[in-house]
Amino acid sequence: MAPEDKNRATAAAILPLVGGAANVDSVAHCMTRLRLGLRDRSLVDDEALKAVPAVMGVVEDDTYQIVLGPGTVARVTPEFERIIEEARATEPGAHPTPESAPGATAGTTGTSDPASAPSGPDASAAGLAAQGAAMKAARKAKNATPFKLFLRRIANIFVPLIPALIGCGIIAGLNGLLVNLGRLPSVTPALAAMASGFMALIAVFVGFNTAKEFGGTPILGGAVAAIIVFPGVANIEAFGQKLSPGQGGVLGALGAAVLAVYVEKWCRRWVPEALDVLVTPTLTVLVSGLVTIFGLMYLAGEVSTAIGTFADWLLSHGGAGAGFVLGGLFLPLVMLGLHQALIPIHTTLIEQQGYTVLLPILAMAGAGQVGAAVAVYFRLPRNGSIRRTIKSALPAGLLGVGEPLIYGVSLPLGRPFVTACVGGAFGGGFVGLFNQLGDKVGSTAIGPSGWALFPLLDGNHGLGTTAAIYAGGLLVGYLTGFLATYFFGFGRDLLAEFDVAQEPAPATSSSPNPVTGTSTDPRGNGPDSPTKEPAGV
Repeated sequence: MAPEDKNRATAAAILPLVGGAANVDSVAHCMTRLRLGLRDRSLVDDEALKAVPAVMGVVEDDTYQIVLGPGTVARVTPEFERIIEEARATEPGAHPTPESAPGATAGTTGTSDPASAPSGPDASAAGLAAQGAAMKAARKAKNATPFKLFLRRIANIFVPLIPALIGCGIIAGLNGLLVNLGRLPSVTPALAAMASGFMALIAVFVGFNTAKEFGGTPILGGAVAAIIVFPGVANIEAFGQKLSPGQGGVLGALGAAVLAVYVEKWCRRWVPEALDVLVTPTLTVLVSGLVTIFGLMYLAGEVSTAIGTFADWLLSHGGAGAGFVLGGLFLPLVMLGLHQALIPIHTTLIEQQGYTVLLPILAMAGAGQVGAAVAVYFRLPRNGSIRRTIKSALPAGLLGVGEPLIYGVSLPLGRPFVTACVGGAFGGGFVGLFNQLGDKVGSTAIGPSGWALFPLLDGNHGLGTTAAIYAGGLLVGYLTGFLATYFFGFGRDLLAEFDVAQEPAPATSSSPNPVTGTSTDPRGNGPDSPTKEPAGV
């Protein structure tokens, strides 16, 4: 089957299982997930969705998120949108009901029938998936606080920038390699322009996305943020010193665009309609621009400088300890929704230094999960269901997509999630130690994790040294996560409950896929989380 046909087949398989075209209000995607705004959640057939071969898991958040993995999601989403347009063209206005929704069969409308639920503990992969889903729902309810919802909005601003950060970061790494080798001198200036052009204007894109996220006119947010990178600001003095183009960076752009949104909304309320088209954009840019030039650029510049200075100080003086804490606590931060606060920090560090030294440390959390999953595989030799889940999810985990392992294996089991975090802590401590010794390990972009981060690595002592340290951290995370889980991840009761033979599930359309009998973690990126989000973020 051609790749295009395969992607279209995946999209065609998904659509009826989410209630059909009439049930889809919005379609978007991040690094790994297809994000759908749905009219009626009850029309979704979760188990059948998880059984679709390309689906790695589902997440229910402010949108319904289907995890397809990096690369796949970017190819399936356009096909999904095309199929929706075709369906709406043939049946305009159609809106299926829970009884007639495609993919909804008797007793299966995305919700479970309590009468048919198993009464005792379920030691299968599907049983762990149910526990993971319950934990996900509980965590979602706890995370619906104003502060965490604000962090989610901040993540929504930066997550769309990740593909450009990755592409430009890889080109920057290739360019650096060619320069160090003295090869293709006529090509390297062009590569440098490609790698640096986006970063030179990133403030504009942040301003555009910020205005869009906060309900303003996106282009006005971009126009105000563009002031920050305009070379002419070098002739302006604020707070007793000359401004520098780019001063304040993405944080200044964020603040400027938020201010522009509030000014615009005020104007929409008070300016007469006949004058609105002329007065509102003018006042928005004028007022927000003046405040940006004579206030925000300086203040945001001080904050940005402080972030870079603190990150350098932290890893230079307490690198091993800081890495241990960051690597060990990253997944709990993801569970609490607090990882999204790191996305602007990563972006600020990339803007200032060319790479973020925090992401490779945080990526060790995924290494701990991989090691823990392998240990679970060996500790439960009789449980074929869970072992199949681990075998299928492990390749994605090695590439930094850890959701199936987290919500399908370690978190529902309890103690293995903790021992996986121990693995992440030791891996983070290893990378942090080398930062403390003067060997910085950074990433030129956010989003990827695990082995997928290798093409984006950068540092102060060459790519070979940087890659070797990062690989060492992964190995430490794998090994420590494995040993901690193998020896301390199971009590007698847990082994007695889960190390039992499982009958294989019949191969029907509603049988859980070994990987997709799991719910997924919300990282973003900013995971995005965070996790994800960006992975590692």
